[in-house]
Amino acid sequence: MKCRLIPALALPFLLTACGGGDSAIDGAREIPNRFGNTVNALDDFNPGSTGDSGNTAGLKANEVRITMEVPAFYAPDAEQTRRNLRIVIPDQVQVYRSNQGGQNLGTVPYSTSTGEDGHWIVAFPDGQPIGPDVVIEARYSGGGQTIAMKALAADSDRDVKVNPFSHYLVQNGLGGYSSTEFQAVMDCVNDRGGALCLNKYVWSSLADQVHDFEIDIAGNLTLDAAVSTLAGRADFAGYIEQMADYALLGPNASGTIRASSADYNSVFLGLELGPTFRDARFPGAGQWGARTAQEEDLGGAFLYPALTLTSFEAFNINVTSLATDIPYDRSTLVHGFTNPDGHQFSRETGWTRNSHSSSPGAATLTPPSEDGSDPARLLAGRALYQSITDEPGSANNGWTRNPYFMDAFTSAPGNENQSPDRVLGSYFTAGKAIALADADGKLKRQETLEEQYLSVLELHLLRSEAFDMAGITESDYNLVYLTAQFGGSNPLTFETGYGELGGADGALTTNNAAIYRDNTGAAGAGASLAVTDTWNIANRPAQLSSGPKDIGRLALCRSCAESEPPLGLGAATPDGSLLAFNLDDAGLGDGLVIAGKTTSLAAPVTGDYRVQGTMIALDTNQNQLYQVAGGTLTLSETGADLTAASYRVSHTITENAVGTPENELLDLGFTVTPGGNGTIQLAGGELVLNGFYTKSGDQIFLVAQDNTGPELRTGLLIATLIPESPAAQ
Repeated sequence: MKCRLIPALALPFLLTACGGGDSAIDGAREIPNRFGNTVNALDDFNPGSTGDSGNTAGLKANEVRITMEVPAFYAPDAEQTRRNLRIVIPDQVQVYRSNQGGQNLGTVPYSTSTGEDGHWIVAFPDGQPIGPDVVIEARYSGGGQTIAMKALAADSDRDVKVNPFSHYLVQNGLGGYSSTEFQAVMDCVNDRGGALCLNKYVWSSLADQVHDFEIDIAGNLTLDAAVSTLAGRADFAGYIEQMADYALLGPNASGTIRASSADYNSVFLGLELGPTFRDARFPGAGQWGARTAQEEDLGGAFLYPALTLTSFEAFNINVTSLATDIPYDRSTLVHGFTNPDGHQFSRETGWTRNSHSSSPGAATLTPPSEDGSDPARLLAGRALYQSITDEPGSANNGWTRNPYFMDAFTSAPGNENQSPDRVLGSYFTAGKAIALADADGKLKRQETLEEQYLSVLELHLLRSEAFDMAGITESDYNLVYLTAQFGGSNPLTFETGYGELGGADGALTTNNAAIYRDNTGAAGAGASLAVTDTWNIANRPAQLSSGPKDIGRLALCRSCAESEPPLGLGAATPDGSLLAFNLDDAGLGDGLVIAGKTTSLAAPVTGDYRVQGTMIALDTNQNQLYQVAGGTLTLSETGADLTAASYRVSHTITENAVGTPENELLDLGFTVTPGGNGTIQLAGGELVLNGFYTKSGDQIFLVAQDNTGPELRTGLLIATLIPESPAAQ
């Protein structure tokens, strides 16, 4: 059962259950040789839910169940569960108030009992805590080893997992606060100042979401070593840090979108790199992948890639909720290495259509404006649903996806009755493909088939009621694009381009460049080329249950003849000022095109921009995928400086090994050259960025190129003005 949008009066449930990405639970089950009716996610993989399991059967509203999961080092013969942990019954449970330093500040009112399944039940007479100041500590002794771990009592699904993930949140997540910051968090939890502070509910969501991360804990690790492993996972540690910062937003941080509900057409590109274990010739070899949004035929009507934003006001509180549902197709290229054959490439395009869908949940639209008329950022911790597909030679593949932090740009609404016409963002997430076996009507997890590290670009463009193509055919556009091409004499190619497109005649002029790996494994870079082509844009009526409707969906095509498959599908804002397409073409590859109307504005707005996006790097013995996250581009009249944290995934080719995400800092200076009509170049030595800015001057789209070597780089970046920036005031 999916979590669905519900009425505003159910505010607490919306913020905790939906926002927390709760797992779907069918109820208690009798499992032989298990702890009674304990729900173990290892035994029952559910699509349409997140990776965590839970069981609230028999619990009263003020009770939580304690499920202790320890590294195998402490209980090698105990029941196995997800992430290579073992379920045990703790010897001792205590609940106390704590601070950012983990100190025991004294007990809170609670009582304990034992459930029918043998698990500890903790009851809170004053209701389940919602803040980070109440900790549950569980202790277990087995095999001569004793382990004590902590978890927040606020966990929204009320099946409180006490394990290395929850312990990391308490020890490292809260430990990153100063005493002043922790007090600010508690002021929010306690609604000091008189206004209800919505971000108090971050903790119930976060305490649950840490268990959606698919990160295995090696069986020989102690607790300290397990926590160190999690600290070394840049994506996990980064998510905790971002959510902890999010919780510092005060009660007046959130505004609402203009309309009560707004639907957006979504254009989505996911580039992935990770180890695959499907090919016995080189288990663990690196696998590149590209995911592009698609239309899904439901038989008479279509499911279109979409984002829904819902805003409402209840008790003078502004609440924004969002959900996404994006069907996608996938193509992959395995890059293995054997002796004596050397580099081996294997392309696969026959993957079953899949779904990248998020649990509906609360978000913060910040900074608020008095009338909702200004650009803003949409912030949220997002949980993604699992899915199941049947693949050739490997039926019942379970796909898991880790949570991610959303920091997206929303434009200023066009009029008082309109929502923002675009939501633009990029983020990093990871996941797995897992073999599933049918066991008594349930799908039990088997071996891991793949691990995926995914850099995502998402553009959500407001749907129209009756889209008018005149907004496009009467305009000229600047554009940028990024594609991945798998197969051929250069089995791995990433191509970028920037240039101009005529809306009336489809005349395309671009400067293209590529980095590639040839069939000997050598990395190379092609010279920049001026290319002309014809890319026409055609309206693509949506086939809805109510009948065909022009909602702003588009096709990109050369002749647009009915017999010709399109180069890609996409969408436009209602006025046609911004277009985006997913490329899906045998010649061009799988990718993303972004186009904006040309402008007479001499230069973009000076100020600080949030920079996000995808970078790819190739050198002699490594493939690398970067997610630029949380970067700041400071644009002045004399130049630009970029400082950015990024997640880096590295594939060491000759070892058939892909590392886990690591942090890498970027610190670059650029000279800035506006080129007329809204085009711009940022040159920073080896790395050059080319692209365009919008007529509002607060959004810049750039392709990156560095063909100087020895590391060859390319990518696509989105820079959007930070509303708090002085220039944005």
